[in-house]
Amino acid sequence: MLKPQMSDEVATALAQGRPVVALESTIISHGMPWPRNAEVALAVEDVVRSEGAVPATVAVVDGVPCAGLTPVQVERLGRDTTVVKAASRDLGSCIAGGLTAGTTVSATMRIAALAGIGVFATGGIGGVHRGDGMDVSADLTELSLTDVLVVCAGVKSILDIPRTIEMLETLRVPVAVFGADAFPAFYTRDSGIVAGERCDDPARIAAIRAANASVGLGTGMLVANPIPEADALPAAEIGATIDAALAEAAAQGITGKEVTPFLLGRLNAVTEGRALAANIALVKNNARLAARIAVA
Repeated sequence: MLKPQMSDEVATALAQGRPVVALESTIISHGMPWPRNAEVALAVEDVVRSEGAVPATVAVVDGVPCAGLTPVQVERLGRDTTVVKAASRDLGSCIAGGLTAGTTVSATMRIAALAGIGVFATGGIGGVHRGDGMDVSADLTELSLTDVLVVCAGVKSILDIPRTIEMLETLRVPVAVFGADAFPAFYTRDSGIVAGERCDDPARIAAIRAANASVGLGTGMLVANPIPEADALPAAEIGATIDAALAEAAAQGITGKEVTPFLLGRLNAVTEGRALAANIALVKNNARLAARIAVA
């Protein structure tokens, strides 16, 4: 089995049994404009360090899966327009072709697992797309197959959240909500759906994950962490904007993996940058919780 290339900091932490948190890289390559993307990536790493864990930003660089990037590699992901976007199914093609790729949730989980990293922080996971129950993100199937705990701010608001939660149940993926009863909806704290077990303590989440492993569950675990109240956006405004953006994407023939970047871009434009600010806040919030779980 392939072993990812690790930075000295990550390799030493793993060898010493210290807590490590994986971070995805599509937020750098496809999620934010330069230079904000690189600034945010490095700031998120600092949040993980401030909580006593070691960050391992994951990507594929010149065909080599990496766990732990240098600032130069982060800059390359942020500036190079030839960087591709890779889900787990694309890893073999990227490796064989010597490509450089930002990794989605599914690809980051796979590389993290190969490196021996069990906790991963991201913004939001993919799921079942609205209007098409057959269009399901590989994030969900990867969660069903790969024993990595994923901290997120819920399912991306542009998706069908109820169906996504049903799919997670079907796939036997444990779901916990941190500090709240309602499952969050990325930019907003409440999707209107109660899902999973409420946990108010990172140590409780760590204990559940350990218990899952003890019975050989074999899946990942999803921890939904609501965006801080001060950074949340109004649900009605976000809902209306998403509906309009989805219609615009359909009219322009935008499909597949290009839909999410398009919709996020439209949201940021319509909200005059507030969506981007909320995105940054929730990613940092998730990194903080993931580090606390890893330490626990």
